[in-house]
Amino acid sequence: MILESSSFIKGMLLGGVCCVLVTLLGHIKTGHTTTKSHDHRHLQGPRKEDILNLSKEKRLELTQSLRVYCIILVKPKDLGHWAAVKETWSKHCDKAEFYSSENVKVFDSIVLNTDDMWTMMRQAYKYAYENYRDSYNWYFLAYPTTFAIVENLKYFLLKQDAGQPFYTGQTESSGDLQYVNGAGGIVLSVESLRRLYRIFQDPDKCPEHGGVIWKLSEDKQLALCLKYGGVHAENAEDVGKKDIFNTKSVGALIKEAMANSPQEVVEGCCSDMAITFSGLSPNHMHVMMYGVYRLRAYGHTFNDALTFLPLPDSDND
Repeated sequence: MILESSSFIKGMLLGGVCCVLVTLLGHIKTGHTTTKSHDHRHLQGPRKEDILNLSKEKRLELTQSLRVYCIILVKPKDLGHWAAVKETWSKHCDKAEFYSSENVKVFDSIVLNTDDMWTMMRQAYKYAYENYRDSYNWYFLAYPTTFAIVENLKYFLLKQDAGQPFYTGQTESSGDLQYVNGAGGIVLSVESLRRLYRIFQDPDKCPEHGGVIWKLSEDKQLALCLKYGGVHAENAEDVGKKDIFNTKSVGALIKEAMANSPQEVVEGCCSDMAITFSGLSPNHMHVMMYGVYRLRAYGHTFNDALTFLPLPDSDND
């Protein structure tokens, strides 16, 4: 009898494990095969020549047509970064708002009353659509450790159509899921935001609390929800095929370049048209702000009054 009871219990346990595995596999299949396989495109900004060939009127029309709304997700523990983002790059957005997990008296924010990152992201996008869908055509979401050069973002978006369903940043893969890594920032077109808002209404396709068996990161959960609306992650890069949304800091990227290609540290590090860097301290954000927006090298010919030409055959770039 004891042996029979033991076998029965083992059978019950084995059966339970099998049920869990079947449920898990079914959940994964539902989340990853809802649409046809999609190979992400490599989106590029315009070449300088493309812009110079346009009339001044057309250039002005293009720049005025780009309206970027910035979403920064913050928590009380991020106060130092929150202050740095508020004082630096976020001022260059057409409108920037901070979405906080809870009320913080020292800063204005849209209070979400949750510290779950996926729920925060979901509520932020919902709020943005309901309040700003007719005011902006691009929606840029960032974390408080991200530094963004918004002018480079707008330059990159000159060739993109906000009426098309796509979102972009630095893409990565997790199994057969392609998603935009949130650390480098996420850009949604207004059409992709419209579709996402509609998907939010279906909890079977886009659950508010994510997966049942394990918890996906918020950027992966976003990708799963967007796939139901035919919105896919597209990698953003410059004309030299370098990533322009970076999930690491400038310092980390330079160290990697020094280790991998010490003869080409500058060229091997980062794109000249980089849009974001991640993992920055508040002090580093202020240094970046100085380097990007204050420091001027008069040897380069953009709007400078003077041009200092290098000697023939010199290595001066």
